[in-house]
Amino acid sequence: MSSFLLIKNKKIHYTDRGKGKPIVLLHGYLESLEIWNDFSIELSNSFRVIAFDIPGHGKSDLLSEKHSMNMLAETIYYALKKLDIKKCFMLGHSMGGYVTLMFHKLFPEMLSGFSLFHSHPFADLKETINKRLREIELVKDGKKDLIATFNTPYAFANDNIQLFQKEIETAKKIALKTSEQGIIANLHAMMNRPDLSESLKKTQVPFLYIVGKKDNYIDFKSVVPKINIPLNSELHSLEKSGHMGFIEEKTESLNILTRFIHIRISKL
Repeated sequence: MSSFLLIKNKKIHYTDRGKGKPIVLLHGYLESLEIWNDFSIELSNSFRVIAFDIPGHGKSDLLSEKHSMNMLAETIYYALKKLDIKKCFMLGHSMGGYVTLMFHKLFPEMLSGFSLFHSHPFADLKETINKRLREIELVKDGKKDLIATFNTPYAFANDNIQLFQKEIETAKKIALKTSEQGIIANLHAMMNRPDLSESLKKTQVPFLYIVGKKDNYIDFKSVVPKINIPLNSELHSLEKSGHMGFIEEKTESLNILTRFIHIRISKL
């Protein structure tokens, strides 16, 4: 089911599939809940799967000219309250992982578990902030298409670009549909987000970390070893994936996620 919730006079788009323990999917930058379509359909055979368009992306309204991670996490919180979700497992891809981490910091009691999927808990480095500022200028100059054309294939492992041409084109179309204002607002949220590595380190909530060995955005060798994986958590590396493991190694990703929830999380 695809529908909208009204949160503080803003429309938030979501899909709700299946029955059972609730899993919440949060997409990445230049994506929408459409990116999860195949993945969420298969998950819905075992779980209730709720996917949101993060404000400013997909069909969800913009909240303001500049978003913050607090603002985005709070919107998801109020949306879940309206859906009468008391506890859920939250899975965040890339930018969605940043929202998930902020949600964990603000509302840990609502999480039975959570997962970062090709994401990390650190604040942006100066180099990354400068890249985001350049993207803002490109968008303002009407060159959004250049960002989508470069970023989309770069998200896949170099070895997988030919194999996943159809999926890359689909992802590119999603990126091109993202509004200029939404891109700018969420770039501000990402480059101004706090470092949440200590919050992650100390968590008592079951945590699943999924990374790609061939990720062009998050260097496996330099970033992953810096993360203090908390107790009651698991780290899984996808050998053939870049930044899009739920597409590049869908079956393996589904197996990792399903097994983790069944074994680590007894109640929702």
